[in-house]
Formats: sequence, C-alpha cells, structure tokens
Amino acid sequence: MTDPGDKRPSTIHEVARLAGVSHTTVSRYLQDKDSLKPKTRIKVEYAVKALDYRPNLVARSMRTRRTNRLAIVLAAGPHFPGQQLAAASEIAHQAGYQVDIVSVEGGPRARSARIEDLARSGQIDGILAISSIDLKGAKRLGIPIVRSESHDEKLHVLGQLAGASEVREIIEYLSSLGHRTFFHVAGDQEFASARNRKNVYLETIERLGLRSVGVVDGDWSGQSGFDAITALPADCGVTAVVAANDVIAMGVIRGARSRGWEVPRDLSVFGWDDEDMGRFATPSLSTVAVDREAQGRDAIYRLLAEINGQPAPEPSVLTVNHVIHRESTAPPPQADGRSEAQ
Repeated sequence: MTDPGDKRPSTIHEVARLAGVSHTTVSRYLQDKDSLKPKTRIKVEYAVKALDYRPNLVARSMRTRRTNRLAIVLAAGPHFPGQQLAAASEIAHQAGYQVDIVSVEGGPRARSARIEDLARSGQIDGILAISSIDLKGAKRLGIPIVRSESHDEKLHVLGQLAGASEVREIIEYLSSLGHRTFFHVAGDQEFASARNRKNVYLETIERLGLRSVGVVDGDWSGQSGFDAITALPADCGVTAVVAANDVIAMGVIRGARSRGWEVPRDLSVFGWDDEDMGRFATPSLSTVAVDREAQGRDAIYRLLAEINGQPAPEPSVLTVNHVIHRESTAPPPQADGRSEAQ
C-alpha cells in the first residue's frame, strides 16, 4: 500500500495542464499574480491549490541566480506587528519566496548595520525595513531595499496606521443623532495613535460647539474603560463615549451596566480596531476597522517589483481605516430617561 506521505510533488507543467494555460503563465502567476487577467489568475490559483503545488526553489535559484529569500527588518519591541507581517509573508510565499523576520535591538544605525550584513551575505534577494533605518548608499549593496517605516523604535504604529481622522467622523455622526455631551477614554499617550485620536477628539468637540465631560488617559485595557466610566459623577450628563480601542470600549460598556446604564439606550459607545469580540458582543460594537494587512501587502509588492525590475505598484487601498456603525450607538436618551444605580 502506498503511503500518502510518499506522493510525488506536483510539477509546474501539471498545474498548467489543469489550468489550461502554458507553464510560462503559471510562472508569471508565481512571480506576480496580478500581472494576469482575473479569469486566468483564478484558474491558475485553483490548479495550484488543487495540486498542492510548491515551487522548486532550488531549481529556480540555480536558474535565476536568486536565493528566493526575503528579509523583513524591524525594531525589537513588545508590540509585534503580526497582522502586517503575516500579510506580507503570504504575498511573498505566493511569489515563491521564503521570508526571514529579523528583529534588531538598538536604533536605526543598528538596523542599518544588520541590513548591510544581510545584503552582503548573498543569501537574501531583497530587504523590507518597517522600522526606521539610517542607511546611506543602499544601491551599492546590490539588492533592492524598500523602506516602509510604519513602526517606531518600540513598534508603535506610525503614518496612516496612526491616523485619527475617523474620530472626527465619529463625533460628527453622533452629533447628527442628537448627542451633545461626550467623554473620551484615550489610549497610552506614549503611542502616536493615542495622541492623535485625543487631539482630534478635542479639536472636533470645540469646532462643533459640543460639551466634553473630560478625557481620561487610559492604557488600552478594558479596566481603564471600566474605571473611567464608573468614576464619572451621576449628574455628568454624558451620552456618548469615544474609546481609543475596542478593549477600552468593552470596559466602558461593562462599567456603564454596573451603573444601571444600558448601551445604547442610555449611552452610545464607539471603539477602534474592529476586534472579533466587538463584532459578537451584545450589543455589537461600533468601531473603526484598521487594514493593517494592506500595509504589509503594499510594502512587499513594492519590494517584489524592485526585484523584478518593474515600476512600483499603486497602493491597494486609498483608505486604511473606515468607520463601522453597529448596535452600540443610537440617538441619546430623553433628559429624564436615565436611571442611576447607586
């Protein structure tokens, strides 16, 4: 009896036959699937999955003088950007590359030195830096090096991922429902994203002539949300809370209920991040979806384009974040409609 584990690996020609295309088309798919027409791409993708095809990286390396390995270099820190790296790695794997994640202690110079070592090793075809580097004369190293620099020294997000314009949209929406008195439970102010959201909150409240009962600097935890809402005086009049993330928002909801306030009957709550727990909570949480994966995909596509001598592709998304309205937001209660549990 044949052991299933002894099955011969599928070849690129078998994939081509099943897809009804040439083997060069399959090769193009493996290098850059977006270079194919959608119908052709779907047929090749089906054949690759059906046959569980794995590119012969050794043969390709001998033919192309490439190692089929990429490196992603980042700072060492406690906030590992798993979603972004997973998306980048998936795209690289589809193109036939293995990915080394290289976490470097120290600042930009230390990461630059590590990049030079990797480039000179002859074992890497291209390098993506997602934390800042201090590298001069990158072209002399002989391999493509792409800078995304979407994270700082502690792997806090920067750029679009740290944007906060959606806070403006949230407050304008809640105001349109009739809310006039707001409260903000912020994130750790060490993070640019937390500072940005706090600043936009304060600016928007002032611009629209609304009332804020205050801002509490939290630590991204549910406990900070719970403590902030339960510490408010009974007569504060707040009807809408903008939380810096979904975890804080869930703490706010739990704290509100401990006071006898129902969400959204008595209090509307908005979070940020579109975490699964918020989608399936009761009530489901209004939030901001953050496409961290898009950042990883776009960065690795840029690197692959440089390796293949192609123009840099257009970003896959124009808007990284978008607001999602769910059950935790509604028009405010009547002035005498809220009861306070003492």
